[in-house]
Amino acid sequence: SLLLALSLLSPWGSAGGSCPPRCVCASNLLSCSQANLSVVPTPLPRFTAVLDLSHNNVTRLRADWAPARLPHLHALLLSHNGLAFVSTEAFTNVPRLRHLDLSSNRLRTLDENLFSDLGELEVLLLYNNEIATVDRTAFENLGRLRKLYLGQNRIARFPLELLREGTRLPQLALLDLSANRLRAVPAGELQALPAWLRDRLYLHNNPLACDCLLFQLLDRGRRRHLSAVEDFQDELRCFLPGASALTKILDLAGKQPLNCSRAREAVLEAHLGDTVTLGCDSRWQGVRSRHWVTPGGERVLGDGGNGSVVLLANGSLQLRALRPEDGGTYSCWVAGPLLNETLYVELLVHNFTLHGPHDTLNTAYTTLVGCILSVVLVLIYLYLTPCRCCCCRGSEKPPAPRDDSINSSVLSTTPNHAGGTGEPCGSHIAPSAGTGQNGRFKGGGTPPLPARQGPKAQRKVSDPDSVSSVFSDTPIVV
Repeated sequence: SLLLALSLLSPWGSAGGSCPPRCVCASNLLSCSQANLSVVPTPLPRFTAVLDLSHNNVTRLRADWAPARLPHLHALLLSHNGLAFVSTEAFTNVPRLRHLDLSSNRLRTLDENLFSDLGELEVLLLYNNEIATVDRTAFENLGRLRKLYLGQNRIARFPLELLREGTRLPQLALLDLSANRLRAVPAGELQALPAWLRDRLYLHNNPLACDCLLFQLLDRGRRRHLSAVEDFQDELRCFLPGASALTKILDLAGKQPLNCSRAREAVLEAHLGDTVTLGCDSRWQGVRSRHWVTPGGERVLGDGGNGSVVLLANGSLQLRALRPEDGGTYSCWVAGPLLNETLYVELLVHNFTLHGPHDTLNTAYTTLVGCILSVVLVLIYLYLTPCRCCCCRGSEKPPAPRDDSINSSVLSTTPNHAGGTGEPCGSHIAPSAGTGQNGRFKGGGTPPLPARQGPKAQRKVSDPDSVSSVFSDTPIVV
């Protein structure tokens, strides 16, 4: 009965579907590894999140392997199957897939729009196959792909379109092209890649032709401690003309017949709207050719767009009216009579004009100081009003008639002082303290009222509990 109750509570019960034969099911995980399967078992439960079909004999992945939609499937493992064919509609019903492992199979081509249905895919493993042809649209619509493993295949053309910023793979952070058949790589374009991508571009174990641009690219990566270069220095080899053995690429400095030189680097800072000149000061005389490559990988042959980039007669590059996007690493390639040299200039464009931030800071500081002073002056006026007499409060003025202006009692916040009676300050005797309305203490006391002598002869002394004192609980310091 206990087993029956557990089976009813399990997602693999009758309500959710049964576990396929020769598979192991746990929660939303389905493992059919090493089950000697030639086809994908059906039906697959709708709530399956991880499906492991590795180490089987599934040689063809047709469009109907998942006849029903699997909205929760995020990991599909199909390695070590001898897989030779994948339908372009094979992933229509698994749109939430984030991890796809097709490694160690027999795939030879990646057809048009093969993975275009996997808009949420993040990791794609295709290493250890027989891939020789990659269609330019095979990785279309993979806007979230971060890691692409294409090592140990037969790829002979470098897929540069996968790396250019803002193209098919905008979030790509790792590209493994090791152990393929690449003979050349676009060193100039690769140098313009962001550092975080160059650090995860693996090119070792390829039959590359020795080239000074390639040497300088990897040498700069070694000096910047990029792991893709430092961890595989011995595997980064190339063919020298007329040599029978491979040569380490990082050992080409000063080695015949190329005699490559290490690249020099410079850093230049500028501000928006400035005009700067990037010099290409080569050490060699009799330079045969010289050209610049922008951070975007474009070669500068003459005037740029709107005349903002100008190639000067002495080989320097002039940039006018700098914009934020003009920042980056510029490369000057120099072909000399004996050596080829490269100079890298890193241009830092600050996102403000030369005087803009200081003026803004001064204005803000002045405004802040003015506000603080205004507040201090208001507080002094309210709480530290100076005494109008020489040393103390004088005698009270005679009270004004009742039918005088009401402004004297409502708008005046300070009691009336003595009007120059000539009595010395020390002879003044303070009235006795008393208790005011609602039991409040009256600081100055209230003199006794004179006897009534008629309706119009009655005089009234200013009362501290007037309108102004009722609405202010803070005494005035004198």
